Amino acid sequence: MKFCLVDRITELTPGKSISTIKNVSLAEEYLQDHFPGFSVLPGVLMVEAMVQSCAWLSRATDQFAFSTILLKQARAVKFNNFLKPGQTLCISATLKNNDADTATFQASGTVGELSAVSAKLVLSKTNLADRRPDMSSADERLLASMKELFEQIRPDESA
Repeated sequence: MKFCLVDRITELTPGKSISTIKNVSLAEEYLQDHFPGFSVLPGVLMVEAMVQSCAWLSRATDQFAFSTILLKQARAVKFNNFLKPGQTLCISATLKNNDADTATFQASGTVGELSAVSAKLVLSKTNLADRRPDMSSADERLLASMKELFEQIRPDESA
């Protein structure tokens, strides 16, 4: 199952930074079991929301050159507050280093004025066809899908 944990990109400066939001809704199925009677967004999903935010910054920075962007390393992860249904996780990430096959970010998430999560994230960037040339059509499909989703969640450029 794939979760899209970025509801909206609120600010984006390719090569520099991104701000996104994740609205937590009681309708999200995993909240029924985490934890019964005290529903909170799992910490691993807070980290995943930061990873997805950083991946959008990486895609915009590299002009969608890579079909596959994955978490390679998470360092100094700190959880500071719970996120309950009805609350919004506001994520900010800054690109610290962008190499040919990896990108490093400093990311954090807040709820209102309170820190919820922070981490230094390293993402790997690749195309499936780099290892298996017969996968080039999969790269094309993935990139088309990511570009379509990007159009849905990025800020309105005309506003």
